[in-house]
Amino acid sequence: MSQTAAQILHDIFGYGAFRPGQEEIVERLVSGKNTLAVMPTGAGKSLCYQIPALLLDRLTVVVSPLVALMDDQVAGLRANGVAAVSVHSGLTREAQVANWRAVAAGSCKLLYLSPERLMGERMLDAIARLDPALLVVDEAHCISKWGMSFRPEYERLSGLRERFPHAAIAAFTATADKATRSDIAQKLFRGEGRTIVQGFDRPNLRLGVLPKRDWKAQLLAFLEDKREEAGIVYCLSRKFTEEVAEFLNASGVNAIAYHAGRDADTRRVNQNRFMSENAVTMVATIAFGMGVDKPDIRYVCHLNLPGSMEAYYQEIGRAGRDGLPAETLLLYGLDDLRLRRQFIEQDGEDEAHKLREHKRLDALLAYCDASACRRTALLSYFDEETSACGNCDNCLDPPTMVDGTREARALFTAIKDTGQMFGGAHVIDVLRGAGTQKISDRGHDRLPAYGAGEEHGKEYWRAFIRQAVAGNYLTINIQKYGALQIARSGHAVLAGEEEFALREIDISKPARKARKRKADTLPVAEGDQDLLAALKKLRLELAREKNVPAYVVFPDATLIEMARERPATLEQMAAINGVGPRKLEAFGETFLEAVAARR
Repeated sequence: MSQTAAQILHDIFGYGAFRPGQEEIVERLVSGKNTLAVMPTGAGKSLCYQIPALLLDRLTVVVSPLVALMDDQVAGLRANGVAAVSVHSGLTREAQVANWRAVAAGSCKLLYLSPERLMGERMLDAIARLDPALLVVDEAHCISKWGMSFRPEYERLSGLRERFPHAAIAAFTATADKATRSDIAQKLFRGEGRTIVQGFDRPNLRLGVLPKRDWKAQLLAFLEDKREEAGIVYCLSRKFTEEVAEFLNASGVNAIAYHAGRDADTRRVNQNRFMSENAVTMVATIAFGMGVDKPDIRYVCHLNLPGSMEAYYQEIGRAGRDGLPAETLLLYGLDDLRLRRQFIEQDGEDEAHKLREHKRLDALLAYCDASACRRTALLSYFDEETSACGNCDNCLDPPTMVDGTREARALFTAIKDTGQMFGGAHVIDVLRGAGTQKISDRGHDRLPAYGAGEEHGKEYWRAFIRQAVAGNYLTINIQKYGALQIARSGHAVLAGEEEFALREIDISKPARKARKRKADTLPVAEGDQDLLAALKKLRLELAREKNVPAYVVFPDATLIEMARERPATLEQMAAINGVGPRKLEAFGETFLEAVAARR
């Protein structure tokens, strides 16, 4: 690799060395080679196309899915002295014209566009006249119907290869399984390119999953040591999002609700608050997604089951992008599962697509039910092997496994004898010998299974059914209104051919409290905590003055290094990673004064 790319990395962006995988991708793009890069969030994918854009002699066009994401990228580049612009409907007509003129004149070599704007005939013709060197498709999984975030407007990008035969095409994503990667490469490159998979592991993320019992108690326990940090709580519906935000604010947590039912101005204000403030919890539906590029999100909590392993991986990936420790928690229940199955069945006429989505959901259930290392289960879904991580709930607090064969046979018998036509609530009533009208009307009080599980309470049996569904012993039939039905493995248990290993269920246990962080996982030493807080406060003030997200001034990792190294001169400040010449000139003296004030 020539020194030019390394010099740009240091002289413009302020970093001393490439992260793993970046240099190879930069080299390929500078050489004009089509490349699909699958990189974990936080691996520095933006630099992989921004540096080639500065090295190439012609225009680079970046296709990005959201206006907020484009604006943040452009603001970050300009803060480092790089001429970059976007053209989108959120800008005034005058700003759009001025930005385009800068591109047409050659004074700006980085143009950000949405797929809709790029694929208009007038824009395609205008860009063709400029003969671009590089076309970049960010969040490339959106182009694939095999993926979980397909966007129809993205599919039209498959025509770029023919429209711009002399331009290299680069595609970037953090979330794509093998089938999705193959589909992206075929659509964008027609087989004339290479896929580079840098891996999916995010070792700084602590993974946790719990059956949902009392979401309020479980959520507050999770947030107990996180109230001074930023995070996201994901919910399935708009109504639940509002309920959770209201509950958290009443409990003393600084929470904001975000969903598609709120008007655009409110969503924009709320997103700006989240991006600029240090201690705020965004309670959101998945409408709050790809536009989130805040490096210092310290936690992600799901109060409902995501739609697939890809969706889960993408959503937890919004935490800890700065590489520092972050924590995740997923709460799941049978109602979530029933809704997810229902959503899949209502999603169009394509039966192959429905089957694929059911299988993806099955994989997520298996992950939830895993009794061994969760990271091993997560990465194996993406065809990546790893050893036990030591940073998930199962590694830190291994579950106790017991023999649940007797209870499983009682449960499966109750389901079988009632005709496999009822949901969990009625089956549990039969097992526990309840005297409901529904049971007596159907004569279910005369079945051998009636009362066979009376020694256990409803909560126990709900947890048992969750494990049986997650382990594929039972299925939920959406066409029959969520009826529990016995799968092949369940029949094997009934026939005495297979045993049922059960993760011990103890409903007397209180909601698990968050583990206190060890001193060695804190970003700075105890003596530097006050300085780091002061630097963050200063950054927030400067960001508000300039109306940009806080990390555009400096990312957390840069402030942490400042707090540790305590630079005393501009020369020492320049040696801090993330402090390039333009930021040194703009902010260097101000931050040196803040450091000096706490010596």
